[in-house]
Amino acid sequence: MTRSPVVPLAPNVWRIPTVGRSAVNSYAFVDDDDGSVTLVDCGLARAPARIVRGLAAIGKVPADVTRIVLTHAHPDHAGGAAEMSRRTGAPVAAHAADVPYAEAGRKPGNDPTVTGGRFFARVDGGRFPAVEVAQPLADGDLLDVGGGLRVVHTPGHSPGHVSLLHEPTRLLITGDALFNVLGVRYSPKLLCSDFRMTQRTAHVLGELEYDTAAFTHGPELTDNPRARIRAFLSAPLPGRRN
Repeated sequence: MTRSPVVPLAPNVWRIPTVGRSAVNSYAFVDDDDGSVTLVDCGLARAPARIVRGLAAIGKVPADVTRIVLTHAHPDHAGGAAEMSRRTGAPVAAHAADVPYAEAGRKPGNDPTVTGGRFFARVDGGRFPAVEVAQPLADGDLLDVGGGLRVVHTPGHSPGHVSLLHEPTRLLITGDALFNVLGVRYSPKLLCSDFRMTQRTAHVLGELEYDTAAFTHGPELTDNPRARIRAFLSAPLPGRRN
């Protein structure tokens, strides 16, 4: 059976897997009024071909894309942004704290308090094609995307990491604040700029209201996702899977 290049999540919202079935995900929002598309994240540098196939599956072409939003400036999220911006002509938006990294084509530093982070920083250059950011974002911004896409600053994985809440469909994109890989969990410590901050700021995701939780790593949760995320966030530290 041929695997679909997109997964529908809500009216006019699709997940586009760019690695495997859900190992790395981008998202497409289609506006009811004019049919324009907003992309959230663009995967690795090789991801644009899969993103374009995903767009074709929902009857769209690159020229329909009018905005690209990055959850953060890491190679597996911003790596394909420069090419997608070139193909579509769409401006790129990212949180102000990650703009310097996106425009330098280099991810923020790893957590220096984590042994693996220090090692990873030495062996992984974290480079990706630099991309110009036309719109710096801030916590609480409401983007004109399908009725309203709320920016929720959840730093720690990177200084400017954001999660996104699509208010009309009650769909949350956690970004890398949380993964859903063999269950809900935090990002590996060595991938974070400040792992303890990641743990602190992720708690805001338990306070939001949503019916679907979508992840940039892992499949979505549709069965009482808020309660499942809150249960994870409230678990005693030794029981958490980090």
